[in-house]
Amino acid sequence: MLDHLVLATPDLAGTVDLVHLLSGVRPVPGGRHEAWGTANYLLGVGEQAYLEIIGPDPDRVVEPTVFGLGTLTGPSLMTWAARATDIDASVAAARARGVDPGTPQAMGRVATDGRRLSWRLTPPGTGVVPFLIDWGDTAHPAGNLPVAPLVELHAMSPDPEPLRTTLAALDVTLPVRPANRVGLRSVIHGLNGEFELITGP
Repeated sequence: MLDHLVLATPDLAGTVDLVHLLSGVRPVPGGRHEAWGTANYLLGVGEQAYLEIIGPDPDRVVEPTVFGLGTLTGPSLMTWAARATDIDASVAAARARGVDPGTPQAMGRVATDGRRLSWRLTPPGTGVVPFLIDWGDTAHPAGNLPVAPLVELHAMSPDPEPLRTTLAALDVTLPVRPANRVGLRSVIHGLNGEFELITGP
């Protein structure tokens, strides 16, 4: 189940303005990830899922490298998160099927309204294979967000079958279409019409 899309950018404020222009809906501040040196803005995409726009925190004390931020020159749909209700069981099941999503780690951030959000996730990388996230007792961030509905999400790959096998081992569903490169493509319906967010420049 889609939890959120990750749109990484070296220019957080500029990309927020761009998504606002494309969708007609302004993303709202999420908070800071001090350990990563990042901050984010969020936009709901329906079905209790959201778009995370993540970039360097203006007040960072470390330089961000997560989600490719060390080398990105523009916004890119870098990866996505699949929601787990028992992340330890999900990891164990995936490992039994021959895929290791990594060991879950605890994280958290303070929202702009002062609430502390906590979650556990497998190590996030880049690419079309999702990381897993479990919000535990924390209310899901999508609950009170402005929304621009997600119309479509699919992966692209020159060799779809191994990717489909990996996704099945994680018990997640994502269409995989043949293409000349690996990446993600999403289509979002905004107040000004549909627009796409994709992997790469």
